[in-house]
Amino acid sequence: MIVEKIKITKDGSEILLRCATAEDAEMLLSGYKKMLGETQFLSCGPDEISLTVEQEKTFIEGSNNDKDKLLLLAFVNGKYAGNCNFAGKTASRRTAHRASLGIAVFQEFTGKGLGKIMLEKLLTEAKKAGFEQMELTVYADNIRARSLYEKFGFIECGRIPDARRISGAGSDEIRMYKKL
Repeated sequence: MIVEKIKITKDGSEILLRCATAEDAEMLLSGYKKMLGETQFLSCGPDEISLTVEQEKTFIEGSNNDKDKLLLLAFVNGKYAGNCNFAGKTASRRTAHRASLGIAVFQEFTGKGLGKIMLEKLLTEAKKAGFEQMELTVYADNIRARSLYEKFGFIECGRIPDARRISGAGSDEIRMYKKL
């Protein structure tokens, strides 16, 4: 889905959230690999990303053309700072009311309110799209992210014990949801 871009000024910085375009594919791929190398809290390691720029373009175009998906890029003072997305669970009537979200931010931009802005936008747009429930997973020791999700009303609904990260370290993976 395509939504209107938003600009916010926070603490003297201009924050822009906008939908990704095919021209962003290379930046997204290289940026995501960098993010994966900066943190153990994302789903895989940088060496596990094997998409080509053409495949990333197809992914972006698919997100933009699907009423149940949203992919946003975040920029702080013109610099790519992260991305966020949601996607409907499936086309099944039983799960059509549910969507899952993801947020990834470069380390230099964490702790500055960008995740909050991204999460607010995702929840607003998901509700407009007709979703009734948002879901996510987060590592138990990702205290900053868990705190943000809890402030927005997400509730823990299950755990996968000893979920592994790329380093091999284990931490529970918490499943959370929020009624929209």
